[in-house]
Amino acid sequence: MASIANLRAREILDSRGNPTVEVDVILDDGARGRGIVPSGASTGKAEALELRDGDPKRYHGRGVLKAIENVEQVIAPAVRGMDANEQEALDARLCELDGTENKSRLGANALLGVSLAAARAAAASAGVPLFRYLGGEEAVDLPVPMVNIASGGLHGGGNIDFQDFQAIPLRAERFSEALHDVVLIYRAMKDVLKARGAYSAGVADEGGYAPRLKSNEAGFEVMVEAFERAGFAPGKDAAIAVDVAASHFYRNGRYQLSTEREEWSSADLVERLAGWAERYPILSIEDGVAEDDYEGWKLLTGRLSKRCQLIGDDVFVTNLRRLAEGIRDGIANAVLVKMNQIGTLSETLEVIRLAQRSGYRTVVSARSGETEDDSMSDLAVGARAGQLKVGAITRSERLAKYNRLLRIEERLGDRAVYRGAQVFSAFER
Repeated sequence: MASIANLRAREILDSRGNPTVEVDVILDDGARGRGIVPSGASTGKAEALELRDGDPKRYHGRGVLKAIENVEQVIAPAVRGMDANEQEALDARLCELDGTENKSRLGANALLGVSLAAARAAAASAGVPLFRYLGGEEAVDLPVPMVNIASGGLHGGGNIDFQDFQAIPLRAERFSEALHDVVLIYRAMKDVLKARGAYSAGVADEGGYAPRLKSNEAGFEVMVEAFERAGFAPGKDAAIAVDVAASHFYRNGRYQLSTEREEWSSADLVERLAGWAERYPILSIEDGVAEDDYEGWKLLTGRLSKRCQLIGDDVFVTNLRRLAEGIRDGIANAVLVKMNQIGTLSETLEVIRLAQRSGYRTVVSARSGETEDDSMSDLAVGARAGQLKVGAITRSERLAKYNRLLRIEERLGDRAVYRGAQVFSAFER
């Protein structure tokens, strides 16, 4: 037994310069663990609550001192003496202390910081890396990365409506090779955008380019051009993943696209996506319709589920009940997994297990406001999630996750498994 002896929490900054919660858990045997909580810009309505202070004099109201206080004054006394190896019991205690469905009393940021730090401390006490602690000896699968190349929407300052255009490397046989391929594509994109007169200096929230494009479809065009310029056969060596983030331009039951200066129905949007999937090597579509557009989700799933991975993010928000309802109703065929959407590690793992039992793919994801915490990489390997969505191959908060996976691959040696294109073999291409 490795008992929790003490908790410490502090306010630090994330990749957007906003405050976030960092928690240290110290065990009675001297082992320590740290958890740092990310923050999203593109958030679903049903996400667990990220507790902010609201004091306009500090960080424009985005301080997290109240969450810090909750860790040290409410949570710490209640969990001291608990066995850090009993993650489910600890996380159940955290949820009990909060007592609300959406973690609004203590804050999901407070709870997740403790939950992650405790898992890291338990792994340190056992003398094993976090991925092994979570998944045992069978945790040998490295995830396929979906890597941000260009951004729009809330991540790119509204330059185009669709939020992220990502590259899926298909030809690689190892994770390290896949990462190398993506770097080639990212570098080639700069040349493509400059040639089109669409290049903007600087990067978007997740490290991708924020190009000045004339249409959303142009995002697919420049992706194909970047593949070709980098020496990749589109659809064979590399494919496109797109995060439409449709909830952010869905108003009064219609999709209002500022780039196109048009208003579309659910059927219009689904047919546009289907047409693009015919013309471009698109293998994954995230939030292709809005979280509140359930009928649109049924249309999208019926139209494209055999051809593309259809990821639910805002509609599921890493919530077991919402995912179960989606599986029952046959919407989407994959779930995006973000720990801070639900607030504890145990609840996150429950969602992954339900998805996998139900034949849904799982994509462990970072947030736009990230930190140097690399636990999501260990989660992806430990839970055998299969895919990982971190952002671009720039900015240290993104590279921390990729570099962690390179170290895991090295540690596993010949045991490391990388499935690459096999992950998408069921789709018609």
